[in-house]
Amino acid sequence: MKRLKHRLFLLCIIPILSLLFPYAVLSEVLQESIKKGNRKPLVIKSDTLEMDNKRRMVIFSGNVDAQSDIFIINCRKMRLYFHNKKPQKDIGKGNMKIDKIIAEGKVKITRTEGGLALAEKAIYYMNDEKVVLTGNPVVKQGNDFVEGSRIILFLKEKRSIVEGSENKKVRAVLFPRSEKK
Repeated sequence: MKRLKHRLFLLCIIPILSLLFPYAVLSEVLQESIKKGNRKPLVIKSDTLEMDNKRRMVIFSGNVDAQSDIFIINCRKMRLYFHNKKPQKDIGKGNMKIDKIIAEGKVKITRTEGGLALAEKAIYYMNDEKVVLTGNPVVKQGNDFVEGSRIILFLKEKRSIVEGSENKKVRAVLFPRSEKK
């Protein structure tokens, strides 16, 4: 009986963990790809593009589609914030590095290896390798999903937090999996 409970626990907890951590793999794949030097560039398409060198920001608006070799982001508006690696006078010489990316308006993040995140707003902090999803966020893996008021994905740490609120409880929907023999 104890062994049966143990198996049931594992059958329930493993899907939850795989659902909450699919984006942790994204970070590892990204780091390995960069080390090997075979990382493809991020290609962003939109209806309009606005550059603001003073605020170190690029704004993509209207039907934004950002694709890399490991993910696709679709949204209505995307802002990329940069910080300098070198003094201000060297701007334009390839010394800018992305600090954070803010995607807004029907955000859909699809991993090429599977997994999906939906929200009204997503903020990706490059240095911390952290993604914060707000505005009815949902993270899906196959038929399983979790939702709450805010979902924070700590990619480096392979850890996630799903927060509820007074009006919205955290919800996880997990479908049973058959054991492989």
